[in-house]
Amino acid sequence: MFRVLAERPGHLEAQAETLPIRITAPTLEELQHEAREALIEHLGPAHCTYRVRVRRDPGTAVSSIRPAGRRLAALCR
Repeated sequence: MFRVLAERPGHLEAQAETLPIRITAPTLEELQHEAREALIEHLGPAHCTYRVRVRRDPGTAVSSIRPAGRRLAALCR
């Protein structure tokens, strides 16, 4: 889970809630990509897709990226 700390045109900044990872990107799509890359760098490669969630405030998910299928998702938990 990444929380958006700063948001202005052409600049998004987010911090992982439970890991010491801070990322920046110009768009939400690129922020998701940077978050996934930062997780891989911090935790190492995995046999499945990392799930990335970006939130603007405590209750509202802005976006999420999930594993491709239910079977794969079950293996990743």
